[in-house]
Amino acid sequence: MKSIKDYVSLEQKFYEVILNRYDVLFEDILTSANVNDFKEIVIYATGSSLNAAYGALPFMNKCLDVPIRIEEPSIIKNYLPSVGNEVLNIAISQGGHSYSVIELVKMLQQQGKKVFVFTSELGSPLAKVSENIISMGMPVEEMPYVSAGYSVLILDLMLLSLKLAIKTGKLTSDDELNSLKQIQQVVNKIPEVIKSSEIWISKLETKLTIAKRIIFIGYGATYGVAREGETKITETVRISSWGKELEEYMHGPYLGLKNEDIILFVDPNGRLKERANLLKKFLNKYVTNVVTIYANEGSSLENDLQLTVNVPEEFTALFMTIPIHLMSYRLSKLKGIDLTVSAYPDFDQITASKI
Repeated sequence: MKSIKDYVSLEQKFYEVILNRYDVLFEDILTSANVNDFKEIVIYATGSSLNAAYGALPFMNKCLDVPIRIEEPSIIKNYLPSVGNEVLNIAISQGGHSYSVIELVKMLQQQGKKVFVFTSELGSPLAKVSENIISMGMPVEEMPYVSAGYSVLILDLMLLSLKLAIKTGKLTSDDELNSLKQIQQVVNKIPEVIKSSEIWISKLETKLTIAKRIIFIGYGATYGVAREGETKITETVRISSWGKELEEYMHGPYLGLKNEDIILFVDPNGRLKERANLLKKFLNKYVTNVVTIYANEGSSLENDLQLTVNVPEEFTALFMTIPIHLMSYRLSKLKGIDLTVSAYPDFDQITASKI
């Protein structure tokens, strides 16, 4: 079975394959009769898929300039089932086994709503009940704790937004070309990002290994990255972890600070950089380890990581999770956690969370 590290190393290849298929990958959704009529987009997802949607959200909004909501499928299915007729519904389950997504898709289709479903497993239970399937453009990920699938999903949502924006006249072909150039710039830099991330993790691994809690803080496109940090560290390292948006963290959670916490900022070098610097100034008074991953260049502090990818902040979710996924892999190895063996093998048997 491939490891998280193996899948991170495959991200550049997967990105290239999808970019080469860009013109045909979303053909079904683009030829749909109601694609010109939507006034809102609602994305339904859980776990890493939900995190990926938050990572793609700033780019999607910039392209399409319509309200875009990200919702938990179970909440919509059980408590807020009224979905408007002018909504472009997008449901996501990478492996296609999520109970809540399957049930939501069935409900929407029974209501006569069209819902487009992203999955990498075209023979999955979700694919079997879905009327409109969009392939993620990559093989099914063997490792249960997805890494490449998370990143690929961000690219899929971004590229879909570009195609929709061209079709609806929100963007020109020149705008599209410029965005594709920025994405290609990211793809070309992935080997360097992996190399610098591994060096950085080696330098910090002693502190990270003994950490009792890691708190990830992001903003804009890296809010989804911070959420994924919480998800992946909890899943693989099995310690307490949070993933917070910058302002969200400043409104209450900071009061739970402990000196031994590791606070890890994921900074896209974006418009809230100065707000992040003010928070770091406060945290440095009370916490020993405040660390930042910068998309491009940042401080010269010894423990910070500068990925030196100079792109607009809405593209940064495409690569800024790489050091976090590699960190989760390294720490799980150091702690002797076998990620191929379920920690609680009876969980799905009892809860039916996955079908």
